Amino acid sequence: MSAGHRSVRMGIDVGGTYTKCVALDNQTHQIIGKNEVKTTHDDERGVAAGVVASFRNCLAENGIDPEDVVFVAHSTTQATNAFIEGDVAHVGIVGVAGGGLEGMLAKRQLNIGDVILDAQVGRKIPVHSTFIKKKQLTDATIDAALGELVDAGSEVIVASMAFGVDSMAEEEQIHRRAQIRDLPVTMASDITKLYGLTRRTRTAAMNAAILPKMMATANATERSVREAGVNVPLMIMRGDGGVMEISEMRKRPILTALSGPAASVMGSLMYLRASNAIYFEVGGTTTNIGVIKNGRPGVDYANIGGHDTYISSLDVRILGCAGGSMVRISNDDVVDVGPRSAHIAGCEYACFTPEEEIVDPQVVMLSPKPGDPGDYVAIKLASGKMICFTNTDAANVLGLVDEKFFAHGNVASARKAMQPVADKLGITVEDLATRILEKDYEKVKACIDALAEKYELDPEAMRLVGCGGGAASLVPYCAEKMGLPYAIPENAEVISSIGVALAMVRDVVERVMPNPTQDDIRTIKQEATDQAISSGADPDTVEVHIDIDSTTGKVTAIATGSTEVKTTDLQKEVDEAEALQLATDDFGRQVSNIELSDRTDHFFIVTGTHKDHLPLRVVDKKGFVRVQVSNAVTCKTTVAHCLEEVVRLWDEASSFMADSVMRPDYYICVGPRVCDYSAIYLEQLELMMGLDIDDRDPDEEVVIICEKKD
Repeated sequence: MSAGHRSVRMGIDVGGTYTKCVALDNQTHQIIGKNEVKTTHDDERGVAAGVVASFRNCLAENGIDPEDVVFVAHSTTQATNAFIEGDVAHVGIVGVAGGGLEGMLAKRQLNIGDVILDAQVGRKIPVHSTFIKKKQLTDATIDAALGELVDAGSEVIVASMAFGVDSMAEEEQIHRRAQIRDLPVTMASDITKLYGLTRRTRTAAMNAAILPKMMATANATERSVREAGVNVPLMIMRGDGGVMEISEMRKRPILTALSGPAASVMGSLMYLRASNAIYFEVGGTTTNIGVIKNGRPGVDYANIGGHDTYISSLDVRILGCAGGSMVRISNDDVVDVGPRSAHIAGCEYACFTPEEEIVDPQVVMLSPKPGDPGDYVAIKLASGKMICFTNTDAANVLGLVDEKFFAHGNVASARKAMQPVADKLGITVEDLATRILEKDYEKVKACIDALAEKYELDPEAMRLVGCGGGAASLVPYCAEKMGLPYAIPENAEVISSIGVALAMVRDVVERVMPNPTQDDIRTIKQEATDQAISSGADPDTVEVHIDIDSTTGKVTAIATGSTEVKTTDLQKEVDEAEALQLATDDFGRQVSNIELSDRTDHFFIVTGTHKDHLPLRVVDKKGFVRVQVSNAVTCKTTVAHCLEEVVRLWDEASSFMADSVMRPDYYICVGPRVCDYSAIYLEQLELMMGLDIDDRDPDEEVVIICEKKD
């Protein structure tokens, strides 16, 4: 039965064990239906088979008319798995550079050799290189070079030129000649516009190595979705948390590496309104930990197979301890937890085993995989069945897992399985459970401390958000130990699929510009906008954030936008009282004298006091905390007088040390936008702000917020 004319968004997340599909109502974002199938690693169509199966099941089981589907996107583990498993094509590099010393140096940098993915087992991307001097670049010399590379075994081509980011004509010429021969081809300057010839070429080679396989999968998935009667563009999740159309993925598949962790972060951000949080996604084998600050996830360059790349991805730390991690013991203590999980050893969790089956439990020490240490503990039952206890069992024994959570299991079963090991170690079952979770806590705390330092998180306002099926097995214990508030939301186990369904288009352009002019900034802003639109964003929704790194001269433009079908926001608009409550919750327990100090048509500005500081939060009408500042200096003015107020605050909000000056970070609330800036030089600050306010009415109100550094 069709559900009539409703608009449905569908998100499919490909996990290591399960592929999960969620259908959401486009207007309310309420869940219409869910479906999961085992991830189809061994199918001849790869993981695409599971994507299509879960998608079709979700349509059929929930009476969704294919014509009502306005958005379909999926994350993919395929790029990451291709590198892990060495399922890659032979790459041929056509390098180009000028003559003389520059040419000699470039030739050396272009000849990158095989890209080693795993030295221990000899896993690598085979790379063949040839070189053409720029003056000698003709169709004939390119054809000869391509012939030489194909004869050497190359299946896909990379065109890379020294300073190719300044002129793409030469790489484009190689691209055209490769296409004539039906050779898949990647242009290095298409992947990144940053200098660094070796790193740019290596990133392009890694992109090229997965191109044939990824294109085949993309074609199969798209064909199957079309056969199901859905005609909207198929979007793919990127590792940086955005989505792009499948046509863009055919050019730059490496952008999809690490898209699984990205999906869960975006789910927290879009669905849970987690504006400022340390984010956990706890699966069976791994835990992904990331940061959301002021409504933006932390982003960094991805390291793939031990190689630094120029691919932006969400800065997600992956820990080998999760809901299903097995316990390792010595004769007298718990040695470690993980990284192997119960399903690798073919064991069920004790707490998911019926209590009556746990008869005569015997301790067995084993190596889950060849080469693993032999100190992993399992339990053999009278029936011969092998089970084991995990973090999930320990958390259940300690009463930390509420019945409503996915990780809730049978406490009596867990206790019976853990008793013989507790006896062996001369401790109680509760002591054993505590020691298990303490091992996880050590790893989690080190990770959280590192992220908090890197992203300068306010320790008073830190909170944990737990998602994934195993969230309750780790998050409550770690939150209690660290004295932090936590939340495990409803639908936590499918948050990644929700994140895929609600993701925005995102594109990044980076350039090295030591002294950028207003025209330079305008150009890079336009390029980022154009890329986002070509990736599927509605032109009216695109916003661009500019970041200038004064020490490296790197200018980054990040464009985000909604897909063609504009999404309505999840919640109704919040009122003054609700905004005040949201800010109060975000401040934490240490802040007093909390009040609404100002408001605009789009924002509530809430301040408080903490020691001699003025903490501040900006809450938008949808309930997102958009600015989180621990010591603020503010002023309200108009667009016409904005820059002169910024100049006045430049020294007033700075901290002067004996040998240095710490300049403030700036935020401007103008219309519905919050713009943020960090600059060492006042001229750069004025330049970036000018671009954001030049098109506004001179009489429009503006709130300027400075974050004073200690």
